[in-house]
Amino acid sequence: MNDLEFNWSDEKNILLKEERNICFEDVVTAIKNNKLLDIIKNKSENHHDQYCLIIDISSSAYIVPFVHENNIFFLKTMYKSRKQTKKYFKGV
Repeated sequence: MNDLEFNWSDEKNILLKEERNICFEDVVTAIKNNKLLDIIKNKSENHHDQYCLIIDISSSAYIVPFVHENNIFFLKTMYKSRKQTKKYFKGV
């Protein structure tokens, strides 16, 4: 996955940095460091065209919804998931 292309909204990235102290660059770095845990279909009925990356960042699972088009992963947002953290980091 290291040669994939990622894109995102700069405004959303700034908002994530300010509100959650995390950014899309952290996702790309995690993927390059083999921290991709899974790729799942977005379960939301409103976003049936999206999938979600599940990324290990500091031993927590983050969900990163994305749309894949023309070999570009457009990252939508990201958030920490307690449910996915329990699933992938039992006992942490």
